[in-house]
Amino acid sequence: MKLTVIIGIKLALATLAASTVMGPVISSNFPDPAILQAAGSTYAFATNNGNVNIQVATSPDNGTTWTLTDIDALPNVGSWATTGSTWAPDVIDRGDGVYVLYYAATSPSQKTHCVGAATSTNATGPYTPQPQPIACQTAGGGSIDPAGFQDLDGTRYIVYKVDGSSLGGGGPCGNANGAYATPIMLQQMEEDGLTPVGDPVQILNRGPNDGPLIEAPALILHEGTYVLFFSSNCYNTNLYDISYATASSISGPYTKAPSPLLVTGDDGLTAPGGATPRSDGTFMVFHATVDSNPLTRYLYTATMDWNGNVVSV
Repeated sequence: MKLTVIIGIKLALATLAASTVMGPVISSNFPDPAILQAAGSTYAFATNNGNVNIQVATSPDNGTTWTLTDIDALPNVGSWATTGSTWAPDVIDRGDGVYVLYYAATSPSQKTHCVGAATSTNATGPYTPQPQPIACQTAGGGSIDPAGFQDLDGTRYIVYKVDGSSLGGGGPCGNANGAYATPIMLQQMEEDGLTPVGDPVQILNRGPNDGPLIEAPALILHEGTYVLFFSSNCYNTNLYDISYATASSISGPYTKAPSPLLVTGDDGLTAPGGATPRSDGTFMVFHATVDSNPLTRYLYTATMDWNGNVVSV
């Protein structure tokens, strides 16, 4: 009996030691996080918290420890938008001393969320918004969850979700009847990262295992393969997850992994989602639910491992 207990303890400790999910690293509501490494520092950005439009956290040690600041990266959401519903930001370093912040905000004229952009010469802002949004997809329910990507040839893109679940359909987050599309779109951009080139193309849509929606896209290139991370099912239920799909071409077709990357129960997490990996595919930030009423999601991190096109944490 004593030997069995000792072996059990050693196995438990080994499991804990092998875990690469860390957190919460910020014990405050910090949903839909993005990560940026620039000028020798690491930054995270998140959805509004009721006091600031875009939250900012910093890390001095490449994402191991984090400090939540009181900075509002986007104090002015732009003339096309209203304050109070800025969601799911992403920030890119354009390489010319300018940072571009992508975000979603409500457009009073469109009565939906639209995706916009803002610029700053400082990673933490303040960012100055562009006069017009990049995409609205009004008929489809709006545009949310933008994320930037630069291909090997220097071409810039953003990916975002068409928010069909905002149109109704019942259920905890809309579209329970499956009546509305919630595709992930790919939009080519000019070199400035601000100006769209041509029309967007659909690169992914939900399947039988995704529930009423897919959302929160983030795109990287790993060893010649395009890897599109996303979340599926309702963000306010325990079915929310982190998944991914791969393709040999940026425009697809993308093949979804046979199982999600993280789900409720993994590493003690509840409803993990909103993941953004570093561009090198070795590390990611994401949120997980710690309280359902009011909905509160803390910041977590994970180290990523690869076996060909299969990723694990």
